[in-house]
Amino acid sequence: MIPLRRRSLFAGLVAGAAATQRAAAAETVHVGVSGPLTGPNAQYGAQWKDAFDLALAEVNPTAQRQIQYVFEDSQSDPRQSVAIAQKFANDQRIVMELGDFSSPASMAASPIYQRAKLVQFGFTNSHPDFTKGGDYMWSNSISQAEEQPGLADFAIAGLGKRRLGVIHLNTDWGVTSKNLFAAAAKEKGAEVTAAEGFLPGERDFRSTLVRIRDSNPDCIVLLAYYADAATIVRQIRTLGLPQAIVAVSSVYSPKLLELGGEAVNGVHVITTFFPDEPRPEVQRFVAAFRAKYNREPDTFNATAYDTMILASTLVNQYGATRAAVREGLAKVRGVPSVVFGTMQFDPNTRRVEGARYKRLVVKDGRFTLWS
Repeated sequence: MIPLRRRSLFAGLVAGAAATQRAAAAETVHVGVSGPLTGPNAQYGAQWKDAFDLALAEVNPTAQRQIQYVFEDSQSDPRQSVAIAQKFANDQRIVMELGDFSSPASMAASPIYQRAKLVQFGFTNSHPDFTKGGDYMWSNSISQAEEQPGLADFAIAGLGKRRLGVIHLNTDWGVTSKNLFAAAAKEKGAEVTAAEGFLPGERDFRSTLVRIRDSNPDCIVLLAYYADAATIVRQIRTLGLPQAIVAVSSVYSPKLLELGGEAVNGVHVITTFFPDEPRPEVQRFVAAFRAKYNREPDTFNATAYDTMILASTLVNQYGATRAAVREGLAKVRGVPSVVFGTMQFDPNTRRVEGARYKRLVVKDGRFTLWS
């Protein structure tokens, strides 16, 4: 009879050998990632990688087909994303593409992916036209056509504001979002008193903010990303503009608190992900992310994590070919999701179903649920 201690050691060696055999037998499947690792949006690419690595550490050890990603730095520049698309299209190892970060960068590359019959999964692409580029364009990002009416409702019905000054990123995404917001606000009986755009990388917003102030709004609406939003809010606080500020979901991040300091107290945000939400899948993800990276995850982390879990599910359930991934997206149901609970897609719009928004406000340097 083998002593208990020796049996435990033997069992451990057997389990380890079995895991090694499974890993050796597993097939490696490549997905391409087009996104910013350098340039003004580099922090978002870094956030993606953190979430991708966390997801793959969880799913790859037990998967028959193990995902490996090939990340190409686009700087979120449409010229770079097009060159990357050509590279991925010609690389037959790549069965699915993730990205790019901005909708304009993704949409510039969409015709190449469509011709190559390679799924382009734009998981941060909320421009309503992104998935209209062809039947190989899919997304789990909520369209601005859906988000902007929700943001307008927060400002108008939630905060009781009627005169809204809009500050927006002056890109195709920002202009489209502004137009959708203005239409929703008008329908709800409110007025956009002024709408001012700013360029990526801009840092001095004072002249823009003076024009907004002179239109006499009772609320400022921010259509931006968190780094720009933090700078804008700090300058808002010095110019006597309204205290009421509401912001699109791309502003939600712990980085907003870090970069904005006390100035961002009172900023209202809508989001599809909130780490204090008690759902078990949210709390499990948050605990794992904190343990690995010693910081709080944000929406960009959560969406990137969900996306890599989805990629693993697709290649393991439907097959490791470009055609199998495309067909799998139309059929897959109930994929575990931190953001949505479970993920499935409308095969007509090729967007995720079941978005749920939370309304937050920054209070004492923390995001809290607004009521």
